Amino acid sequence: MSTDEQVQFDIQSATPADLSQTIALWTQAGLTRPWNDPASDFRQAIRTPTSEIFIIRRNTEIIASVMVGYEGHRGWVYYLATADAYRGQGLGQRLMQKCEAWLLAQNCPKLMLMVRTSNSAVIDYYEGLGYSRSDVVTMEKWLRPKVTN
Repeated sequence: MSTDEQVQFDIQSATPADLSQTIALWTQAGLTRPWNDPASDFRQAIRTPTSEIFIIRRNTEIIASVMVGYEGHRGWVYYLATADAYRGQGLGQRLMQKCEAWLLAQNCPKLMLMVRTSNSAVIDYYEGLGYSRSDVVTMEKWLRPKVTN
């Protein structure tokens, strides 16, 4: 597929049957970390009305996905991933637009996301979609032991 060709696949909500393929995509894209259980994240997101996972398929293969949630104050996006062979085709942008529409339907005023400061390519990507850097410091406290393997 040439980079000039735009992929036109429908965006669907993920189902429990999509768990392994979606996690494989997140892993391939370098989005998983030992201290986050992506299977638990996936299951939680698809079983609650305050979150959703959207996927794009080519035939039976999941080629792009994103997780979105609304905690009542702000919307959050996680795990935006596109398979390497389909990058540059506008799939990530379409998924972000779907997340924005979903959040607006929830009456959410603002979408937030986190990008590691070392990931300049992803920062540039989101800036190209109209997102801006926030002057905030993200702080954390582990309530369970952090897994590091």
